[in-house]
Amino acid sequence: MVVTSFAQTPGYEFTTVVSHQATPVKDQGSTGTCWCFATASFMESELLRMGKGEYDLSEMFIVRQKYMNQMEDNYLRRGKGSIGEGSLAHTFKNAYKKAGTVPEEVYTGLLGDNKDHNHGALSRYLKALVDANIESKKRTPQFDALINNLFDIYLGKVPEKFTYKGKEYTPQSFTESLGLNMDDYVELTSFTHKPYYETFSPEVPDNWENQPMYNLPLDELIGAIDYALNKGYTVCWDGDVSEQGFSFKNGIAINPQVEDVKDYSTTDRARFEKMPKYERMDEVFKFKHPYPEINVTPEIRQDGYEKFVTTDDHLMHITGIVKDQNGTKYYITKNSWGADSNKSGGYL
Repeated sequence: MVVTSFAQTPGYEFTTVVSHQATPVKDQGSTGTCWCFATASFMESELLRMGKGEYDLSEMFIVRQKYMNQMEDNYLRRGKGSIGEGSLAHTFKNAYKKAGTVPEEVYTGLLGDNKDHNHGALSRYLKALVDANIESKKRTPQFDALINNLFDIYLGKVPEKFTYKGKEYTPQSFTESLGLNMDDYVELTSFTHKPYYETFSPEVPDNWENQPMYNLPLDELIGAIDYALNKGYTVCWDGDVSEQGFSFKNGIAINPQVEDVKDYSTTDRARFEKMPKYERMDEVFKFKHPYPEINVTPEIRQDGYEKFVTTDDHLMHITGIVKDQNGTKYYITKNSWGADSNKSGGYL
């Protein structure tokens, strides 16, 4: 089944501006692999857009190669790199270029009776092996064998050949059959501490590859997102879901204006003018109906980033645009916490 719609949030009346095809919502489980699930979903939508049909690509095949890339980077940095689970969309691209991909049914990353992803033990054993390798100051075939055995135990062995829809493939030949070119996709960002219209490597923990991104003024970044969506493309998005206005349970994320209520409806304004700020916050975050939103400027965004309030903590897949009854724009966003994780089928 291909998902093309979203559920309404009570109190909000959404009108679809544009909505694109996406594959069913998956569940990353107890792992920090949102970057892979979001980018795989984006690539699956690309295959739909290109008329190649519906695919379910293996996330864990990419995750395994990501760890291989990460361990080499960490070793050459004398153990000062990152071997954590978090990464960004370009990590998928880099792993894809190196190892290719396979269908989910060929490499699920789930062994035995396991139905949910959980990389807690894998991460702990990986760190122990990596730390020992750094201490030895030598990369050996024995270490490579240990690492591959670890991944085989927790994720499964990488197939040399497999049959998919009646045809035999290797990971490389299957990847070639998809026709996806990772160099066709660019990463954009917006920060004021670096020059606009140039590339730089954003200083966020998950950018362990120090990948450069093209820096745009905030309004142009939003314009690029809207342009892509209106031209039939989807967008892989990385951002902050730690704020109070992010309510996955309610299937919505808001950034309401509570300091100045002049734009509120007559009824709401009369109530809110009598409230202290904390009561206003409590009221708007009941998510009963839309309130006017903050006009986020480049300065507001930068201030949040430099105060460590706005963080890099989750990737999701933007598949469309809607507007509420007040004309406020929202992005239809596919999450990777399972289709049954909220009333919106895993979407916001």
